[in-house]
Amino acid sequence: MRTSTFDQIGGRPVVEAVHKRFYDKVFAHPWLRQFFQQVDRDRLESQQNDFMTAALGGPDRYAGMMPRHAHRHMYITQELFDTRHELLRQAIVETGVQRDGAIRWLRIDAAFGRSMVKRSRDECVQRYPSEPILDFR
Repeated sequence: MRTSTFDQIGGRPVVEAVHKRFYDKVFAHPWLRQFFQQVDRDRLESQQNDFMTAALGGPDRYAGMMPRHAHRHMYITQELFDTRHELLRQAIVETGVQRDGAIRWLRIDAAFGRSMVKRSRDECVQRYPSEPILDFR
């Protein structure tokens, strides 16, 4: 029987530890933090923990939107995604995830990134009429 990436990396405690470090970095980053000014960090981390737990092969308790829909109002360039992806890589390494598990996690993250990156601001869609398109240079 093949072990899931979720089990290989150490399960939910490791996922939570990685995301704690990751969001520390995101909220400290001068560019990325602008996208989260109106977001409750605890809720964000909880949703990301549930999402990645399922994506890594653990229990599926995620009840939020899929990445394409959740990020449709954000102008996420490839450069922005790469910056975010690097912060995730750093958090994974700093948490002590073994190389094979880290590689698998980052591949999964990159695959979801393809649904969030946009070639132009014109590809963005407001989620709600009162909500602006988030576009920070």
